[in-house]
Amino acid sequence: MHFTPPRRRPLLAFCGLALTLLVGAPAALAAHGYALWGELRYPAGFTHFGYVNAAAPKGRELRLVSNLRVSTFDKYNPFTLRGNAPAYLSTLMFDTLLTGALDETGSGYGLLAEDVDVAPDRLSATFRLRREARFHDGRPVLAADVKHSFDTLMGPHTAPSWKTVLEDVAGLDLIDERTVRFRFRKPNRELPLTVGGLPVFSRAWGQGKPFDEVVMDPPIGSGPYKIGPVRFGKDITYVRDPRYWARDLPVRRGTANFDRITVKIYKDNTAKLEALKAGEFDLMRFFSAGDWARRVNGKRFDSGELVKAEFTHRLPTGFQSYVLNTRRPMLADIRVRQALGLAMDYEWMNRQMFYGAYQRVQGLFGNTDCAAEGMPGPGELALLEPWRKQLPPAVFGPAYRAPRTDGSDSLRGNLRKAQALLREAGWTVLDGALRNAKGEPMVLEYLDSSEGRASTTAAWVRNLAKLGIALKFRPVDFALYEQQLRGFNFDIISIAFGGTPNPGPEYADLFGSKAADTEDSGNYAGVKSPAVDALIARMVRADTRPDFLAACRSLDRLITQGHYLVPQWSSSTHRMVYNAWRLGRPETMPPYAAGEDWAIDTWWSKP
Repeated sequence: MHFTPPRRRPLLAFCGLALTLLVGAPAALAAHGYALWGELRYPAGFTHFGYVNAAAPKGRELRLVSNLRVSTFDKYNPFTLRGNAPAYLSTLMFDTLLTGALDETGSGYGLLAEDVDVAPDRLSATFRLRREARFHDGRPVLAADVKHSFDTLMGPHTAPSWKTVLEDVAGLDLIDERTVRFRFRKPNRELPLTVGGLPVFSRAWGQGKPFDEVVMDPPIGSGPYKIGPVRFGKDITYVRDPRYWARDLPVRRGTANFDRITVKIYKDNTAKLEALKAGEFDLMRFFSAGDWARRVNGKRFDSGELVKAEFTHRLPTGFQSYVLNTRRPMLADIRVRQALGLAMDYEWMNRQMFYGAYQRVQGLFGNTDCAAEGMPGPGELALLEPWRKQLPPAVFGPAYRAPRTDGSDSLRGNLRKAQALLREAGWTVLDGALRNAKGEPMVLEYLDSSEGRASTTAAWVRNLAKLGIALKFRPVDFALYEQQLRGFNFDIISIAFGGTPNPGPEYADLFGSKAADTEDSGNYAGVKSPAVDALIARMVRADTRPDFLAACRSLDRLITQGHYLVPQWSSSTHRMVYNAWRLGRPETMPPYAAGEDWAIDTWWSKP
């Protein structure tokens, strides 16, 4: 079974600032950084983040495997629509105005920017660039480069998610050679972090070409690494820039410790596991409970060279789910979608297939204060009441909890409920198949890019067959899979949506009505609801933390009780194998670190 890593979207890759929520304090304005709701953890003049080894040695190599589902790459431009860029390229090669800390959320500290000033009316954010900031070619990072990057990402050749998340940015002004001011259409606490997290690249990169023709031109960024040796279909090596301009900044001290980072490519998980055991690389994160329980063993483990470790984190659970495409007529009825969810026997799957390794996803914002609990509070009701006639009655009841098949509940009872819902929706069993009034059978297709997912869905397929529903598994290669997703040409897919304690404008890309009709958006379910749009807008523009929580909890209720998603599972740990003879690491993992990214950023090579 695989705990599916998310399909990387440009939006998620660069809005990766650690985001903090500190209760009850006013918005913080600080020259060296910005905090969403409270004060920054690290004061002005701090020397380094507390979770790094500031004296970590530099040198040698980290060898790991690609975290992407694609088996190769065909471009170096991670921002354009077509093709696939190498794993980790974006975070290794492009610096941002602000960067986050892995031991707090909702904050950003100056990286390219020496300071940030957010206007009292929150309608603008001004960033002053460091004079020492340099691109890989030695040229200074100037305000014109920031504007070029912003204008390019908002242009016609990049993913639509950029336009969605930056919709409330009215423009960018050049104040002087090293100062930029982002203007906002409406007050929005998160926008300073959003624009602060945008990648900045040189105007010289692909100069003279339309951006969609900048394909194999090596990126000219300002990050700690550049592209080194490449063997297409086998591996790519990033080499540390010995002149990296930010190496002595407090936000970078103790990071980027490897001279080389080689990312190896294998055709499937079996090949990766055998290569790990053979010593071909040093680090691998595991998403398969079966592999972790039964196949992570061998002589290198017995000798202590390879160490099997689980690192507990405090990250949001995210909402890994089966996504039901409501654009399809058979999935347009909420009762049908709810019935599909009732047929999943997660407790049996976790017991028999997952070795008890996972917890069930219950909503959009698990492990955060945004998760809806119990009955709606007064603040939530004030937001929901104007839409009562358009919403499922369940929205106004207890918070959604995924169906169970243990204790007082059972699969048989859930299937009876599903049958009743299907009858209400006009579906009856005839000649062994569930049919509508036209006699059409309910035949659905689950699309995936991995044949291994067939075993994960087998139990769900069997249970649906008891209702007369045929769910067919269709594996395709990743290129076709992405093509089908871009055009929403599927019935059901599986997506691991990343979680956040500070949901913002990116949720308009995931669930907004405009995104539902935009090719290559993240609204795979096709959600088109004025109520959802209004709650996302309210969430983004909240003036106080209680208003923000009321909005995000209400959004949680609408999406879960709309049954657009069949929730899957999450893990509270990062399962990783690493070579203890070659790699050194900090004693503890910061609570908001994301698996192998922690190793890439803060580990080092032993002599």
